[in-house]
Amino acid sequence: MRAWGAGALPDLGPAAVRRECAPDCPGRPGTPGTPAPPGRFLARAAAVTALLTAAGSLCGLLRDQMLAQLFGAGRDTDAFLVAWTVPETAATLLIEDAMALLLIPAFGHALAARAAASDEARTWPADARDPVRALLAATLPRLLGALACGSALLALGAPVVVRLLAPGLPDPAPAVACTRLTALTVLTFGTAGYLGAALRAHRSFAAPAAIYVAYNAGILGTTLALHSAWGVRAAAAGVAFGGVLMVLVQLPACVRQLPLHVRQLPTGVRQLPGRVRRLPGRDGRLRRAIRPRTSRPPLLGLALLAPVVCFTLSRQSQVLVERFLGSSLPAGALSHLNYAQKVAQLPMVLSLMLCTVTFPVVARAVADGETARAGRRVERDLTLAGLVVLLGGAYVGACAPQIVALLFQRGAFTAADTAATASVLRVYALGLLGHSLVGALIRPFFAAARPTWYPAAAMTGGLLITVVAGAYAVRWWGAHGIVAANAAGITVTALLLLHGLGARVPALDVRRVAAGLGRLVLAAAVAAAVGGPLAATVAAPLPGAAAGALLVPAVFAGTALAVRAPEARQLLLAVRTFEVRRMLLAVKGKLAHVR
Repeated sequence: MRAWGAGALPDLGPAAVRRECAPDCPGRPGTPGTPAPPGRFLARAAAVTALLTAAGSLCGLLRDQMLAQLFGAGRDTDAFLVAWTVPETAATLLIEDAMALLLIPAFGHALAARAAASDEARTWPADARDPVRALLAATLPRLLGALACGSALLALGAPVVVRLLAPGLPDPAPAVACTRLTALTVLTFGTAGYLGAALRAHRSFAAPAAIYVAYNAGILGTTLALHSAWGVRAAAAGVAFGGVLMVLVQLPACVRQLPLHVRQLPTGVRQLPGRVRRLPGRDGRLRRAIRPRTSRPPLLGLALLAPVVCFTLSRQSQVLVERFLGSSLPAGALSHLNYAQKVAQLPMVLSLMLCTVTFPVVARAVADGETARAGRRVERDLTLAGLVVLLGGAYVGACAPQIVALLFQRGAFTAADTAATASVLRVYALGLLGHSLVGALIRPFFAAARPTWYPAAAMTGGLLITVVAGAYAVRWWGAHGIVAANAAGITVTALLLLHGLGARVPALDVRRVAAGLGRLVLAAAVAAAVGGPLAATVAAPLPGAAAGALLVPAVFAGTALAVRAPEARQLLLAVRTFEVRRMLLAVKGKLAHVR
């Protein structure tokens, strides 16, 4: 959406905002001021988000390669990974899940209230409160104060935090020092998450997607500059600096998009006392208009905050359980778990790109009362997320040794570390579908900005399975048992959420979604079973990984078409349609532009 400026005359009527914001409006391409068709806009936004997220993931891989080369998989790395729990938890709670689940629907309702305030008036009266600005004023100052207090308390209580997270560490002092540095991320991640949620609600996706590029660049630069003097603490300092860059990279877009300042009426518009104002009509003449009504910001109190926070903390506790149980294993086990997790997360992150873009669309549709449209959008998102994550999981499972050796085996990271990490990575691949579905399913639960405890209860049930199964499995299978328990717990949570969402959203056909995902699971299993041995025949890591990148998708696509998975046909049709559109745009000389 365009930001208001001094003297601007934005059309605030419901019809105008629906033309600009509604994802299913046909629009009229080529008309000045008319947005592109929704499918094209979502495709461009998803492409920009995917490219920037992929760049951030690439920087993250470079970061992990650097840590592996400089510090290996020993006690220093284990100490840093304990402190790394703080930014991991902060990212989940304050950027990826809780902050977005709360604020994107809240801003969606505020934008809907702004659109419904006046259909005839072309300006916002000076004494009427913009619902978006009212939401900013009611939430941002309090949030910053709470986050600053949280960072300070975490830094002071670092020894207690380390003792709770990893009681088996022989020397907790390095972990305590690193935790005090990473405590700053509570403030910076929370601020970045707030700004990112507000920008996505305004359909501005580039700046929020660039935060991890800035974050990992800060870690890389700081660690390279200070590791010889500070050791592993340099990486923790880089985490703190990277969090600051997350905020700075979004500030220019926030200044353009958000109503941070009081706006003045255009020249010539006379204010009258009371509720009546003279405003320019569509014919340019001054006319009497009633002051638009504004609605209070949607509920952001404890009733809505508590279930979101409980769900997010329960989900992040899956990682905390891994660290807790893994701290009793031999030195290096936590590092193997960490490196395997970083690689396994790549398919999951890519699978949720479209959900990140469409969540503001779903929240706005719910705010406008169009639940059927929201349900259809969610069903399409689940299908595409499952397709992407299962294809990526099949490749990761088939070529795990080659991937790990190619990415990390250098410097202090030995061939034995590669073998241990690869074996853990293959077990991680079993839970990728569950993790991706949980990330996609949780969004529509909170799109209506209403309190619901069902997601937190489902996540708690999965967490109990992870804790109980992990406590027993770690005795016999070590790190592999921990990861297998994680996969079982998150899969149960995904099934519970899918069942619960189907009962709440009539337009979502759970049986059809489950049947489609079942066919894709079969295709992924066949692709991993066939592609893995064939890729292993190539000795060198790079040719082996490249061979797998060709074989696994080919077998996956063939099997999916053989079992008549409609999702595979839809993907092929979408790719073909995209290529046709791209050629047409190239002929016409048009360049797509996404803020």
